[in-house]
Amino acid sequence: MDKLVIVGGQPLFGEIAISGAKNAALPLIAATLLAPGRHVLRNVPSLRDTRTICRLLESFGARTVLADDGVLTVNADTITNLEASYDLVKTMRASVLVLGPLLARFGKARVSLPGGCAIGARPIDFHLQALQKMGVRLVLAEGYVDAIVDGTLQGAPVYFDIPSVTGTENILMAAVLAKGTTVIKNAAREPEVGNLIDTLRAMGADIEGKDSDILTVCGVARLRAADTSVIPDRIETGTYLIAVGATGGEVTIRNCRPDHLPSLFDKLRGAGLFLEEGTDSIRVKRSGPLRSVDVQTRPFPGFPTDLQAQIMALMAMTDGGLSVIHETIFENRFMHVAELQRLGANIRVDGRSAIVKGTGGFTGAKVMATDLRASASLVIAGLAGKGVTEVSRIYHLERGYDNLAGKLRALGANVQQVKE
Repeated sequence: MDKLVIVGGQPLFGEIAISGAKNAALPLIAATLLAPGRHVLRNVPSLRDTRTICRLLESFGARTVLADDGVLTVNADTITNLEASYDLVKTMRASVLVLGPLLARFGKARVSLPGGCAIGARPIDFHLQALQKMGVRLVLAEGYVDAIVDGTLQGAPVYFDIPSVTGTENILMAAVLAKGTTVIKNAAREPEVGNLIDTLRAMGADIEGKDSDILTVCGVARLRAADTSVIPDRIETGTYLIAVGATGGEVTIRNCRPDHLPSLFDKLRGAGLFLEEGTDSIRVKRSGPLRSVDVQTRPFPGFPTDLQAQIMALMAMTDGGLSVIHETIFENRFMHVAELQRLGANIRVDGRSAIVKGTGGFTGAKVMATDLRASASLVIAGLAGKGVTEVSRIYHLERGYDNLAGKLRALGANVQQVKE
């Protein structure tokens, strides 16, 4: 395994470009199962997770090629296997997104239950209950979901108790080929869902209500292969913005979508950062002291749970300020706290809230990543800290950040990826 060795204390300067969004690319790749032909997806990030879902599609019989320029071609003409095995699904929970497309096109599927993960249970009950309303018979046995449709999927009213991103995406992909109309209420409004809707429309789907919490899908008889693009990664964008806030300096971030981060911008400006927004760029600068802000994670357009760990690292750097960070999405997303404390943070966890008292900075130490976004918070702390920080188990980072160390070095950071 590799680790990152970071010599902290260097402000960041320069320009970087944001890669395609992991959380948008995965459902788009799964959606290629809906139609035969040669699909083209552009701006696909080179990540452990995108490679995993490509292997999953290949296990079904599809052919995938991901070029160095981020163009992924998928030929889904010949699908000979409808089972998503545990060996692949266990490494990436988003693999469950193949369930909707397989049922829509082939009427049956066998998908391993994804199980738990470090940051919370994230059950797929929402997906399964909605599919049952659409006429799917389900059997859960031996760690698998066996799903079959008698005849054709039927459009149905679907209501989610809480907005589920993967639930919304899975039902959207099932509904596009169902007979009749499906109305999804309390649907997730995240930009990644909008990217999927645009792609499904390009394939010939009839979907109304993009960017709202009510989606209406009128099923069509067939879909076609499409040429589409993955949106820029708002979480990667936010991570670099916060890193500049932690280290100081001035950076221009290109190939991004400022309109996808309204809540983060509000918090960063409150914390004392200068942000200048363009159509597809952001200039960020910090020259003065950091101020404490309170944060509560919410579904979009609220503050993203995937940036909670990173902003906690920033709040730990204020000079004696007090910040309360409340996590409403996942029940166990404070695993980074213990590692930030090793770097000198003063954080107390009380249920789903973390009370952060600024200590003015961090001091380098050896730390261990526990999940994808927790890893990013440790990198931010290491960049801003005094001395050397070693972050181990960075395979978590490789699931969601394309060339993180290289992009940071381009901004002047002293970061090296070495063997453990």
